[in-house]
Amino acid sequence: MRLSLNASTIKPTPLLEKIRVAGEAGYSGIELWAVEIYEYIGRGGEVRDVEKALADHGLAIPAFIAVRGWGDVSGLDYKVAMEEARRRFELASRFGAPLMICTPPVAQPGFDHLHEGYSELLQIGRETGVQAVMEYISFFKSLNNLSDAVTVLDRTNAPDCHPVTILDAFHNWNNKTTLDDIRDIPLERISHYHINDAPAGIPSGEQNDSHRVMVGDGIIDLKAELTVLKDKGYDKWISLELFNAEWWAKNPLETAKVGLERMQAICDEVGFEVES
Repeated sequence: MRLSLNASTIKPTPLLEKIRVAGEAGYSGIELWAVEIYEYIGRGGEVRDVEKALADHGLAIPAFIAVRGWGDVSGLDYKVAMEEARRRFELASRFGAPLMICTPPVAQPGFDHLHEGYSELLQIGRETGVQAVMEYISFFKSLNNLSDAVTVLDRTNAPDCHPVTILDAFHNWNNKTTLDDIRDIPLERISHYHINDAPAGIPSGEQNDSHRVMVGDGIIDLKAELTVLKDKGYDKWISLELFNAEWWAKNPLETAKVGLERMQAICDEVGFEVES
């Protein structure tokens, strides 16, 4: 088991500083966003600068984020979306990231067709060496819970690989994904795990990314969820993913250190062995 910082947790911090903070705080990895790397390059930076920073701080990239806009377009727009997806997969491959998060449509209801585009993303993944991960987003109109995500995986024609989805504590709680749902999904279909918490006072189903709070500051039974994962034999990455303006306003190293301490504490409580 290894612990990672998703770059969104300290979003206002410049890219190379995020990498330094994650390394100094003691994380083993950092999840990076393609858009931030594009912005860094657009301002005159080089990909090799990012590679050097990662190497200097001994950080892996558990997952690259994200491929969007592929699930609700057709014709030429779909072709353009897949061309952009390939560029992002190739960039992830250069960084040695094993996973690419692929997000479903925001506003278009339903998911009956998503397995078709996901199958093509899996093929791009085969060609680039990066696994395409189907994500469900609790407040999206399309794919918003684990049970439906499993349905998409089941429909995907991929005999030579295991279609996978990411588990996210906030999305599980915010759309009533149950512990039984997590128990039922085969272990090989779980790519990795995003940890976070949800505040009291706003009902499940009415929250969005900005409401996420630090691990231990909310009402999600994280111990129960992680215990189910441990019982299943889960031994992959746990990554802290917040989009919280109050934590963004703090010193990023403080935010990162608090997050790591909270993650380590709950892993110790559950009995996960964490690689330092």
